[in-house]
Amino acid sequence: MTIDRENLLNSIIESLGRIQHIQAEDIPNIDLYMDQVTTFMEKRLRSTTRNPEEDKILTKTMINNYAKNDLLPPPVKKKYSKEHILLLIFIYYYKGILSIGDIRTLLTPLTEKYFHTSKELDLSAIYEEVFSLETDEIITLKDDIIKKFSISQQTFQNAPESDKEILQLFSFISMLSYDVYVKKLLIEKMIDSFKTATAKGSSKATAKGKEKNSKEPDK
Repeated sequence: MTIDRENLLNSIIESLGRIQHIQAEDIPNIDLYMDQVTTFMEKRLRSTTRNPEEDKILTKTMINNYAKNDLLPPPVKKKYSKEHILLLIFIYYYKGILSIGDIRTLLTPLTEKYFHTSKELDLSAIYEEVFSLETDEIITLKDDIIKKFSISQQTFQNAPESDKEILQLFSFISMLSYDVYVKKLLIEKMIDSFKTATAKGSSKATAKGKEKNSKEPDK
Protein backbone atom coordinates (compact mmCIF):
# COMPACT_ATOMS: atom_id res chain seq x y z
CA MET A 1 0.00 0.00 0.00
CA THR A 2 1.38 3.39 -0.99
CA ILE A 3 0.07 6.55 0.67
CA ASP A 4 0.74 9.96 -0.79
CA ARG A 5 1.45 11.59 2.56
CA GLU A 6 1.86 15.12 1.29
CA ASN A 7 -1.36 14.88 -0.71
CA LEU A 8 -3.19 13.44 2.32
CA LEU A 9 -2.11 16.29 4.58
CA ASN A 10 -2.89 18.94 1.95
CA SER A 11 -6.33 17.43 1.44
CA ILE A 12 -7.06 17.62 5.18
CA ILE A 13 -5.86 21.22 5.41
CA GLU A 14 -7.88 22.24 2.36
CA SER A 15 -11.02 20.64 3.80
CA LEU A 16 -10.60 22.74 6.94
CA GLY A 17 -10.35 25.84 4.78
CA ARG A 18 -13.71 25.02 3.22
CA ILE A 19 -15.52 24.93 6.57
CA GLN A 20 -17.69 28.02 6.80
CA HIS A 21 -20.63 28.63 9.08
CA ILE A 22 -23.92 30.06 7.94
CA GLN A 23 -23.95 33.81 8.52
CA ALA A 24 -26.89 34.99 10.61
CA GLU A 25 -27.58 37.65 8.00
CA ASP A 26 -28.02 34.93 5.35
CA ILE A 27 -30.86 33.30 7.24
CA PRO A 28 -34.28 34.49 6.02
CA ASN A 29 -36.01 36.97 8.32
CA ILE A 30 -39.37 35.52 7.37
CA ASP A 31 -40.93 32.46 8.96
CA LEU A 32 -40.54 29.24 6.97
CA TYR A 33 -42.48 26.03 6.63
CA MET A 34 -40.64 22.82 7.50
CA ASP A 35 -39.89 21.94 3.84
CA GLN A 36 -38.32 25.36 3.36
CA VAL A 37 -36.21 24.90 6.51
CA THR A 38 -34.85 21.51 5.41
CA THR A 39 -34.13 22.85 1.91
CA PHE A 40 -32.23 25.82 3.34
CA MET A 41 -30.15 23.63 5.66
CA GLU A 42 -29.43 21.11 2.90
CA LYS A 43 -28.18 23.82 0.59
CA ARG A 44 -26.01 25.56 3.18
CA LEU A 45 -24.52 22.57 4.99
CA ARG A 46 -24.20 19.95 2.25
CA SER A 47 -20.45 20.53 1.90
CA THR A 48 -19.86 19.60 5.56
CA THR A 49 -21.05 16.00 5.16
CA ARG A 50 -18.80 12.98 4.80
CA ASN A 51 -20.81 11.59 1.88
CA PRO A 52 -22.53 14.56 0.18
CA GLU A 53 -24.49 12.30 -2.17
CA GLU A 54 -26.00 10.22 0.63
CA ASP A 55 -25.91 11.91 4.03
CA LYS A 56 -28.96 13.72 5.36
CA ILE A 57 -28.46 17.16 6.89
CA LEU A 58 -31.89 17.58 8.41
CA THR A 59 -35.18 15.75 7.99
CA LYS A 60 -38.73 16.38 9.15
CA THR A 61 -38.36 13.49 11.58
CA MET A 62 -35.23 15.04 13.08
CA ILE A 63 -36.93 18.41 13.57
CA ASN A 64 -39.96 16.78 15.18
CA ASN A 65 -37.70 14.78 17.51
CA TYR A 66 -35.78 17.92 18.52
CA ALA A 67 -39.05 19.63 19.42
CA LYS A 68 -40.29 16.50 21.22
CA ASN A 69 -37.09 16.40 23.30
CA ASP A 70 -37.30 20.12 24.16
CA LEU A 71 -34.25 21.11 22.12
CA LEU A 72 -36.37 23.32 19.92
CA PRO A 73 -39.41 25.47 20.75
CA PRO A 74 -42.50 24.41 18.78
CA PRO A 75 -43.27 26.24 15.53
CA VAL A 76 -45.96 28.89 15.38
CA LYS A 77 -48.73 27.92 12.98
CA LYS A 78 -46.38 25.31 11.45
CA LYS A 79 -43.79 27.99 10.66
CA TYR A 80 -40.22 28.27 11.92
CA SER A 81 -38.51 31.58 12.65
CA LYS A 82 -34.93 32.69 12.14
CA GLU A 83 -34.31 31.84 15.80
CA HIS A 84 -35.48 28.28 15.17
CA ILE A 85 -32.93 27.93 12.37
CA LEU A 86 -30.13 29.33 14.55
CA LEU A 87 -30.92 26.68 17.15
CA LEU A 88 -31.03 23.97 14.48
CA ILE A 89 -27.54 24.97 13.32
CA PHE A 90 -26.22 24.69 16.87
CA ILE A 91 -27.89 21.29 17.19
CA TYR A 92 -26.37 20.16 13.87
CA TYR A 93 -22.84 20.84 15.09
CA TYR A 94 -23.39 19.50 18.61
CA LYS A 95 -25.14 16.25 17.75
CA GLY A 96 -21.98 14.57 16.44
CA ILE A 97 -20.35 14.61 19.87
CA LEU A 98 -23.00 15.34 22.48
CA SER A 99 -26.06 13.48 23.75
CA ILE A 100 -29.56 14.87 23.38
CA GLY A 101 -29.60 15.55 27.11
CA ASP A 102 -26.36 17.54 27.00
CA ILE A 103 -27.53 19.59 24.02
CA ARG A 104 -30.76 20.34 25.89
CA THR A 105 -28.73 21.47 28.92
CA LEU A 106 -26.77 23.90 26.76
CA LEU A 107 -29.65 25.29 24.73
CA THR A 108 -32.44 25.51 27.32
CA PRO A 109 -31.05 28.64 29.07
CA LEU A 110 -30.61 30.30 25.68
CA THR A 111 -34.13 29.55 24.51
CA GLU A 112 -35.65 30.60 27.84
CA LYS A 113 -33.88 33.96 27.91
CA TYR A 114 -33.08 34.93 24.32
CA PHE A 115 -35.60 33.18 22.04
CA HIS A 116 -37.87 35.76 20.38
CA THR A 117 -36.64 38.55 22.62
CA SER A 118 -36.60 42.25 21.85
CA LYS A 119 -33.32 42.69 23.71
CA GLU A 120 -30.19 43.79 21.88
CA LEU A 121 -28.51 40.56 22.94
CA ASP A 122 -30.64 38.03 21.13
CA LEU A 123 -29.96 34.63 19.57
CA SER A 124 -28.57 36.20 16.39
CA ALA A 125 -26.05 38.23 18.38
CA ILE A 126 -25.04 35.18 20.44
CA TYR A 127 -24.71 33.06 17.30
CA GLU A 128 -22.47 35.58 15.55
CA GLU A 129 -20.33 36.10 18.65
CA VAL A 130 -19.70 32.37 19.00
CA PHE A 131 -18.98 31.72 15.33
CA SER A 132 -16.77 34.80 15.01
CA LEU A 133 -14.14 32.67 16.77
CA GLU A 134 -14.13 30.29 13.80
CA THR A 135 -11.32 31.88 11.75
CA ASP A 136 -8.74 31.88 14.54
CA GLU A 137 -9.78 28.40 15.61
CA ILE A 138 -9.30 27.02 12.09
CA ILE A 139 -5.77 28.44 11.99
CA THR A 140 -5.00 26.82 15.36
CA LEU A 141 -6.45 23.50 14.18
CA LYS A 142 -4.37 23.54 11.01
CA ASP A 143 -1.17 24.10 12.99
CA ASP A 144 -2.10 21.33 15.42
CA ILE A 145 -2.91 18.85 12.65
CA ILE A 146 0.36 19.57 10.84
CA LYS A 147 2.23 19.04 14.12
CA LYS A 148 0.47 15.73 14.84
CA PHE A 149 1.04 14.55 11.28
CA SER A 150 4.75 15.32 11.58
CA ILE A 151 4.99 13.42 14.87
CA SER A 152 3.14 10.42 13.41
CA GLN A 153 5.67 10.19 10.58
CA GLN A 154 8.40 9.57 13.13
CA THR A 155 6.69 6.50 14.60
CA PHE A 156 7.38 2.85 13.74
CA GLN A 157 10.82 3.61 12.35
CA ASN A 158 11.86 -0.02 12.88
CA ALA A 159 8.78 -1.52 11.23
CA PRO A 160 9.12 -3.28 7.87
CA GLU A 161 8.90 -0.81 5.00
CA SER A 162 5.83 -2.61 3.68
CA ASP A 163 4.00 -1.90 6.97
CA LYS A 164 5.41 1.47 7.94
CA GLU A 165 3.02 3.70 6.00
CA ILE A 166 -0.18 2.10 7.24
CA LEU A 167 1.13 2.03 10.83
CA GLN A 168 2.07 5.71 10.67
CA LEU A 169 -1.36 6.54 9.30
CA PHE A 170 -2.85 4.57 12.20
CA SER A 171 -0.71 6.65 14.59
CA PHE A 172 -1.98 9.87 13.04
CA ILE A 173 -5.62 8.80 13.30
CA SER A 174 -5.08 7.62 16.89
CA MET A 175 -3.54 10.96 17.90
CA LEU A 176 -6.47 12.87 16.43
CA SER A 177 -8.95 10.46 18.02
CA TYR A 178 -7.37 10.79 21.45
CA ASP A 179 -7.51 14.57 21.10
CA VAL A 180 -11.24 14.37 20.36
CA TYR A 181 -11.77 11.88 23.22
CA VAL A 182 -10.09 14.15 25.79
CA LYS A 183 -11.92 17.25 24.59
CA LYS A 184 -15.22 15.37 24.72
CA LEU A 185 -14.56 14.45 28.35
CA LEU A 186 -13.76 18.08 29.14
CA ILE A 187 -16.90 19.28 27.36
CA GLU A 188 -19.06 16.82 29.31
CA LYS A 189 -17.58 17.99 32.62
CA MET A 190 -18.15 21.62 31.66
CA ILE A 191 -21.74 20.85 30.71
CA ASP A 192 -22.26 19.32 34.16
CA SER A 193 -20.92 22.56 35.68
CA PHE A 194 -23.08 24.55 33.26
CA LYS A 195 -26.14 22.62 34.41
CA THR A 196 -25.32 23.31 38.06
CA ALA A 197 -24.70 27.01 37.42
CA THR A 198 -27.93 27.51 35.48
CA ALA A 199 -29.91 25.62 38.12
CA LYS A 200 -28.51 27.88 40.85
CA GLY A 201 -29.27 30.95 38.75
CA SER A 202 -32.84 29.78 38.25
CA SER A 203 -33.26 29.12 41.98
CA LYS A 204 -31.96 32.58 42.88
CA ALA A 205 -34.29 34.23 40.38
CA THR A 206 -37.24 32.32 41.79
CA ALA A 207 -36.27 33.24 45.36
CA LYS A 208 -35.95 36.92 44.46
CA GLY A 209 -39.33 36.85 42.79
CA LYS A 210 -40.95 35.35 45.89
CA GLU A 211 -39.21 37.86 48.14
CA LYS A 212 -40.37 40.77 46.01
CA ASN A 213 -43.96 39.51 46.02
CA SER A 214 -43.91 39.05 49.79
CA LYS A 215 -42.82 42.65 50.31
CA GLU A 216 -45.46 44.17 48.07
CA PRO A 217 -48.34 45.67 50.12
CA ASP A 218 -51.81 44.34 49.60
CA LYS A 219 -53.88 46.50 47.33
